Amino acid sequence: MKEFTYKIEDPNGMHARPAGMLATFAKQFHADIRVNAGEKSADGKRLLSLMSLGAVHGTELTFCISGDDEDTAAAALEAFCKEKMKGNTKM
Repeated sequence: MKEFTYKIEDPNGMHARPAGMLATFAKQFHADIRVNAGEKSADGKRLLSLMSLGAVHGTELTFCISGDDEDTAAAALEAFCKEKMKGNTKM
């Protein structure tokens, strides 16, 4: 299993657009992708599950990736978060 953390930088939190983009991006991997925020956990490949985290600006997300392509998925997802989820950027 691979893990990394990402702190939400977008002033609007993880609203529908970034959550949808994250879910769509995550679906390309075979690995199981869990996203945790405090006591809550979500399936990283499902928009509504990600939205249920209620991740606002400053929330720290922990990504837990396990499966066949976990190394590739973890590296790609971490890069995706850093590049695409900053807020005020074109996605």
